[in-house]
Amino acid sequence: MGSDAHGLALTAVNTPCRQEGLSPGMRLADAKAICPALLTVPGAPDKDAAFLESLARWASRYSPSLNVDGTDGLWLDTTGVAPLFGGEPELLADLATRLARLGLSARLGCADTLGSAWALARFARRSPAIAASDALPETLAPFPIEALRLEPETVLLLQRLGLKRIGQLYDLPRASLEPRFHSKDAAESVLHRLDEALGARNEKHAPLLPAPDFVARLSFAEPLISHDGVLASLERLAGDLCGMLTRAGTGARRVVLWAARTDGSSAAIEAGLSAPSATPSHLVRLLKEKLETIDMGFGVDLMILAALAVDDLYPEQTGLSATTRKPGPEKLIDALSSRLGARMVRRLFPQESHIPELAQTTRSAFAKLPAWNGNPQEKPPRPPLLLAKPESVAVMAEIPEGPPARFTWRRVSRRVVKAEGPERIAPEWWRAFDGGTPQRTRDYYRIEDEDGCRYWVFREGLYQERGEQEGEPPRWFLHGVFP
Repeated sequence: MGSDAHGLALTAVNTPCRQEGLSPGMRLADAKAICPALLTVPGAPDKDAAFLESLARWASRYSPSLNVDGTDGLWLDTTGVAPLFGGEPELLADLATRLARLGLSARLGCADTLGSAWALARFARRSPAIAASDALPETLAPFPIEALRLEPETVLLLQRLGLKRIGQLYDLPRASLEPRFHSKDAAESVLHRLDEALGARNEKHAPLLPAPDFVARLSFAEPLISHDGVLASLERLAGDLCGMLTRAGTGARRVVLWAARTDGSSAAIEAGLSAPSATPSHLVRLLKEKLETIDMGFGVDLMILAALAVDDLYPEQTGLSATTRKPGPEKLIDALSSRLGARMVRRLFPQESHIPELAQTTRSAFAKLPAWNGNPQEKPPRPPLLLAKPESVAVMAEIPEGPPARFTWRRVSRRVVKAEGPERIAPEWWRAFDGGTPQRTRDYYRIEDEDGCRYWVFREGLYQERGEQEGEPPRWFLHGVFP
């Protein structure tokens, strides 16, 4: 039971209560008067909605396109699916049997339109009920006007007008219906619902989840009760899915493994990839570590592996001779992300700037990696290791543009035996207009000390500079180290 503006009311009843004449929506006082021995429990709408959504996901074995319908129903688009079960009667019989095993009673309807199937499931004398495509108007004609999914006020007005059956609306002139209603919208809603039920107007219905283009399914006559069986099935599913991806010239960027249990519940695990992949072993490796988190319950009788996000997969040589392509960091990134979490793994991305510390930025390792602009060979050699922040050094050098002869870094004095440069980098003058600190010209040198260690140092500022920074001598910094 639940409460509303008018007091306590019944929200759901079982079969014995229906036999006593009770129904959802009845006032609790009236229900107690009819059945004094009535037992009630507080309703839990949030839990009911969560269970209904879980049941919808469980029903995806019958269709990838489905969703909840109100607070007490589901709809499934079984177009092209029924032949896999032997026909529509066999599909509905299988669905009814599985729901009964879960302890659920259900009324089932099947028709060419969503509105007709809704009416059959709720108002047909028998369940399951199937409407033939060429006899849809005749099937719906004897149904009450409530079967058109109209508002209670509209239903009450139609009944007052003597229109109690759907068939009575067939021959009624449409122009004469509008003057009988208080508003044009109410009259249009009746005709709109009637056209949807008869298939004269398309009805929009959004699925619970967008159906992925690449899906591999595997059902079992006997439920799997061990993780070893799930792993073996995952390897088969990965092979089927990667075959689809390869034929389409695409690779998976995000995959999900969904397992349906025999008790109606389900579990899902996801894995992201930093680069598109259609390699079965790689997908299995990413999902294998998470399989232990799946609660087998009373057994798994359906597994689905889907690629939720895909990207173009560039062809590469895999036969005749060894490929010269160096292995990328993608597999390492995927493995680290699977263990540490996607937010903990980041990689460098190019950024438009000539200033070395501003020429790259860190982003999520799963972001699409753009091509590096420009040819790295056009610039002098850069050290592979840059300091997080250039460190100040004391330098003895010739004036005005001589290379360092000796420098002190981290309290250790080093004598320079070889030097190469300078490589001049002009400041980004436009940053001063945004309130930033004015920058100075940099001259970079590649130097080597007497111990053979190589460094990348720069002088910030020129001795002949004039302007705002006149009088401030240039400063030296160590920015990177060569191997």
